[in-house]
Amino acid sequence: MPFRRILAGGAALSLAALASAVVATPASGRAAMAGGSAPAGAGAQDARQQAYQAAAAKYGVPVDVLLGVSYLESRWDVHAGSPSTAGGFGPMHLTDAAHIASPPGFEADQTADARGDDSRPARMAAPPAPTGQPAPHAEVLQTLHRAAALTGASEEALRADAEANIDGGAALLRSYQESLGGPVGADSDIAAWYGAVARYSGGQSADDAAVFADEVYATIAAGAARTTDDGHRLTLAAHPGLRPDRSWLDRLRLPKLARPDGLECPVTVACEWIPAPYEDLGGGNYGNHDLGNRPQQQKIEYIVIHDTETDYQTTLDLVQDPTYLGWHYTLRSVDGHIAQHIKAKDVGWHAGNWYVNAKSIGIEHEGFAAEGTWFTEAMYRSSAKLVRYLALRLGIPLDRHHIIGHDNVPGITPAYVAGMHWDPGPYWDWAHYFDLLHAPFHRSGGPHSGLVTINPDFATNQPAFTGCTGARTNPCPPRGSSEVILHSAPSQDAPLVVDVGLHPDGAPSTMYISDHGARASTGQVYAVADRQGDWTAIWYLGQKAWFYNPRSAPTAEWTTGLVATPKPGKATIPVYGRAYPEAAAYPAGVPVQEIVPLQYTLSAGQRYSVGNVLPSEYYRAVTFDGSSPGDWTVIRGQTKYVQIQFGHRIGFVKLDDVQILPSWVS
Repeated sequence: MPFRRILAGGAALSLAALASAVVATPASGRAAMAGGSAPAGAGAQDARQQAYQAAAAKYGVPVDVLLGVSYLESRWDVHAGSPSTAGGFGPMHLTDAAHIASPPGFEADQTADARGDDSRPARMAAPPAPTGQPAPHAEVLQTLHRAAALTGASEEALRADAEANIDGGAALLRSYQESLGGPVGADSDIAAWYGAVARYSGGQSADDAAVFADEVYATIAAGAARTTDDGHRLTLAAHPGLRPDRSWLDRLRLPKLARPDGLECPVTVACEWIPAPYEDLGGGNYGNHDLGNRPQQQKIEYIVIHDTETDYQTTLDLVQDPTYLGWHYTLRSVDGHIAQHIKAKDVGWHAGNWYVNAKSIGIEHEGFAAEGTWFTEAMYRSSAKLVRYLALRLGIPLDRHHIIGHDNVPGITPAYVAGMHWDPGPYWDWAHYFDLLHAPFHRSGGPHSGLVTINPDFATNQPAFTGCTGARTNPCPPRGSSEVILHSAPSQDAPLVVDVGLHPDGAPSTMYISDHGARASTGQVYAVADRQGDWTAIWYLGQKAWFYNPRSAPTAEWTTGLVATPKPGKATIPVYGRAYPEAAAYPAGVPVQEIVPLQYTLSAGQRYSVGNVLPSEYYRAVTFDGSSPGDWTVIRGQTKYVQIQFGHRIGFVKLDDVQILPSWVS
């Protein structure tokens, strides 16, 4: 559709004519995303805030619409010029499909059986292969090219320069509004931009587009303020009572998603049913999940957060392959769209630990643990809505004892520990995620409360990881992280603590990106072991682990709760990777699952944060039709287990081996 005309300085100009007249300011004179933009000084207004206002005036977009869209795309961050998983750059998330990370990612080299059940032959998943279909459709992953045509700026400037990127986003919004025949101008009715905002999302359905637009308008109504990852303080004024005109969505002529009965998604997200196959493959083999009757038969305790390490379409291809593996949901990066594959009652093969699989929901997020990309705000928000819905429906507490990463799931036996996956990795923003879950991490104790919740500032906490690309020793680009590094003594020069599961020779852990044996993650709760100056020690994998925690910029919050410690008279107690019943609990004809301790021990005097007291359970499911003795039943014993935050991963100890005490009791 031809561009409408705008008034600029009293002269009527089309957007195309304006674009040809506007010469992009050279990146050297701007706040560059990749090269250290200058935060605002002691002036009246932040330079980045001025950039939004200038772009809004130039392209005839209400500034609060521009700020609202940008917040929902990136939270106004620039990510040092690196692309998102969807190939999006800068605060306006202008997309360039050529910059989507190429699969397979890091997780493909892990060797653990995702089913995590050593009672039957291992089900090893082959590394995912790209399908050549990473995009939902061309336009949504090529907005950067369109912005370049509209503004006259180079594609490189749009990728690397914050102000050029903001201009590009404003130009796109203006073009979308014109194509819909909506009112334009910086002073035009904010409510009437709903259709253009919805189109900016790139959603393929009316549902996807509306979810994004509703989030933008809710943000504009509530207002927002934060400091960006490159140090700019931005503010979006609140518009209480704002009611968007949703009738503009109809002009996009997008299809509506079918929502079949039984779809387990909240109504506030765009969700569809793409089932994982339950098929008999012959020879006693079947895939790609197990039938169950949860939570009536067995309580669901965990929601496990994964990343896909490949693109969305490849992920869908894999979950629909009966010879592969199954999980419950997949989320798309560019717009947060959700596909459900397995009902909550059934058991997915996703976590590498059968005990956890039998008691969890697995959610895959399009993304990479270490490829240099970032997880999109649209995906964080859809995921948080889904997880909150599931948690409230299933009675799962919203804390890091129950909402866990794949990297927090323990190996089932010593042989499996080193091969366990470590997604979503150190760059998943757990603090922001729990803010979206309405369960933020906050102080609930004092210096003598006995526990700490790890909670560094994500943007400024930038550990010097290595090996994101190329050789293991190659420095990773500086990026915000949820993880703090643990040393064997209160000094940055001290070796990192030892994880004998990952380093059987007793060598210290390393800063290699997948070596998480000396890291504590945001939201995880640990028992305090010692304090010295600006350093705090926690009990971790059977040793004191020190992290930098200065009073001026703390990386943890004081917390109260319960701790487990060995009962008097026990020098050490074993730690387990699953909470299986004792042998006497198994009915005749059902093979006993051995209770095998991990290679770690918990010594007298050590204390670990308690996440739950759990029954011993084994869900027996080894045949396609439930024909094996005891199949499709939950075997329960008299033994009880205590879930503890033992290292980076959770662990289990027998209740008979420990005392459970208030954390402040010495």
